Amino acid sequence: MDVVHGQGAQIAERVEAFVRDIVAPYERDPRLGAHGPSDALVGELRAKAQAHGVLTPHVLADGRHLSHLDTAKVLRAAGLSPLGPPAVNVAAPDEGNMFLLGRMATSAQRERFLDPLVAGRARSAFFMTEPADEGGAGSDPSMMRTTARRDGDGWIIDGRKAFITGAVGAGVGIVMAKAQEGATLFLVDLPDPAVRIERVLDTIDSSMPGGHSIVAIEGLRVSDDQVLGEPGDGFKLAQVRLAPARLTHCMRWLGACTRAHEIATDYAVRRQAFGKQLIDHEGVGFMLAENMIELKQAELMIDWCAGVLDTGAAGIVESSMTKVSVSESLMRIADRCVQVMGGTGVSGDTIVEQVFREVRAFRIYDGPTEVHKWSLAKKIKRDAMARP
Repeated sequence: MDVVHGQGAQIAERVEAFVRDIVAPYERDPRLGAHGPSDALVGELRAKAQAHGVLTPHVLADGRHLSHLDTAKVLRAAGLSPLGPPAVNVAAPDEGNMFLLGRMATSAQRERFLDPLVAGRARSAFFMTEPADEGGAGSDPSMMRTTARRDGDGWIIDGRKAFITGAVGAGVGIVMAKAQEGATLFLVDLPDPAVRIERVLDTIDSSMPGGHSIVAIEGLRVSDDQVLGEPGDGFKLAQVRLAPARLTHCMRWLGACTRAHEIATDYAVRRQAFGKQLIDHEGVGFMLAENMIELKQAELMIDWCAGVLDTGAAGIVESSMTKVSVSESLMRIADRCVQVMGGTGVSGDTIVEQVFREVRAFRIYDGPTEVHKWSLAKKIKRDAMARP
């Protein structure tokens, strides 16, 4: 996948204008539900994004992908509204799946599975996590119970998956299953009668189209040309996707918290209480000052990790550090915004309440904070034990 540097700021400026002027007014649209925006709403917004030249803005018309550092600028701009990422086609899990397919798919696989995603004609789902109550793979994919067995010139996949974002309405699936050779990724056309949505979970967040589902996979037949990479490469290929995907989550939610901070600041400047503007009360002004500091820290952490990934490094450690730092910072920022706004902050009158919910979920998605810290602690021990 060819990468281009230096165009992020210009593209981000156009994306920000589109999100603020065109997308934000849709934030009270009745087609926004508990399980995300409807496909009709997403389609309407993507048509507008196409007309404004900002659809899938991180992938250029010639197929080249923006650098991670440039992508950070664009995705922060898209994240200024919870509707922004699906509107301009940089939402999870599609953005991460596009990145993986752009890096690892064959030309035939790119034409069949990647092109519809880049064009915004289809959504996708990444089927890795499994139900914890069945001992399946959650944050530990080595516990994978979904199986893939060879059958003639193809494969048959059976298992159950959990918390699968966007499975409802997806046109493309990437399924991880345990084959004889080891964990393997399979590309799947959806819908397929062998991939059955058992239920859509009621979760604290509500920004991602299709919500998060429990999915049963029963006798799913795929051909050899639907294997991504080679059989047994599943964990290695997942890492190609997961480290950048952790980072792009940080980018999008930094944009959302930036907007929440703007709304809280505007409220604190306009609101009068106890004889003066709310912001002039030290307890409120200090919270906003802390937000300003942590927003900048999060931005710098993201840009540092993006720079590491742009060198070609895997960035596993760096992305874990960034995911922990940024998700925890954004949680504090969103919480302060709610607190500054009082009753209004916990109402649906602004997006601040939604941003708070979304960021709380983000502390778990793409690896809970504690799992990343545990992984980092293991590295600290390995490095210490290796010293002479």
